[in-house]
Amino acid sequence: MRKYNVAIAGATGAVGEELCRVLEDLDFPVGNLVPLASAKSVGMDIEFKGKNYKVLELTKSVFEEKEIDIAFFSAGGSISAKFAPFAAEAGAVVIDNTSHFRMDSDIPLVVPECNATDISAWKNRGIIANPNCSTIQMVQILKPLDDVFDIKRVDVSTYQAVSGAGKEGMKELVTQMQDFFAFKLDESKIEKFQHQIALNVIPHIDVFEDNDYTKEEMKMVNETQKILHKNIEVSATCVRVPILRSHSEDITIHFNSPVDADKAREILRNSPSIVVVDETGKNEYPMPIISTDTDETYVGRIRKDLYDDTILHLWCCADQIRVGAATNAVRIAQKWIETES
Repeated sequence: MRKYNVAIAGATGAVGEELCRVLEDLDFPVGNLVPLASAKSVGMDIEFKGKNYKVLELTKSVFEEKEIDIAFFSAGGSISAKFAPFAAEAGAVVIDNTSHFRMDSDIPLVVPECNATDISAWKNRGIIANPNCSTIQMVQILKPLDDVFDIKRVDVSTYQAVSGAGKEGMKELVTQMQDFFAFKLDESKIEKFQHQIALNVIPHIDVFEDNDYTKEEMKMVNETQKILHKNIEVSATCVRVPILRSHSEDITIHFNSPVDADKAREILRNSPSIVVVDETGKNEYPMPIISTDTDETYVGRIRKDLYDDTILHLWCCADQIRVGAATNAVRIAQKWIETES
């Protein structure tokens, strides 16, 4: 089997570190691993398959110098904007985890379980975009249900873990909880979030736009339509909660025809990357503690609306660092290899 030289831009960040784990867990055919970061991280060790790799500085020329085949970017939108084109020009396929390229019409936005055939459009600019974490777990559920029941509208509320804001977000929650137990929470710093996150929920992720929806909420609207190639009506409310890892979502789906909850469960059980946990009599349903550090989206509380046979309600959880970022990116790379073979 051919092996590929793989670069990770942002290798020392939360998603970059998880990319290394996922590449190893999925036994991705890595020939040489090239971890990249800013100058301040140069020389750090990244462990992969029992071997240490030195972090190199992310530069315009490193992709050509190291003969990179696949370049994962997870260092922020401005970094992707500056350096991803150089990786593509050097002959690498870029899989970008930031929001920078997602809505470009000539760049595919891919969740392999939903629109793997779009990967072929990578040749336009040498770049494939990885969707927003909250969008990924939702469309994995919507796609198989839409194929059978025809979705008209989706209303979603998200409960997003602090790790969605990176290592700094996790640190801020932990520090505030430590301060709480030390009876000095009033002295705790608020830096990463708009308000205290410990013992609180914040209905505000990213900046507000002119329509009073946040940028995070509009990502779910626009990305869902692009991935599913359908003008589904989507309304989202995105909330930050004091959970370290794994996003949860409460989803209400409006269909153009009557829906059967039992059939929906069966469809989802037979859908890729989805695990149905829906035994309410046994108190079994998806929770972040179940989905954390896994590569699946967990779905439960599947039920018909009390008043409308065309409406279905459900709850889902997924590890947003893996399913919502690293795992989806590696699965894109796996599908890219299939299409290029």
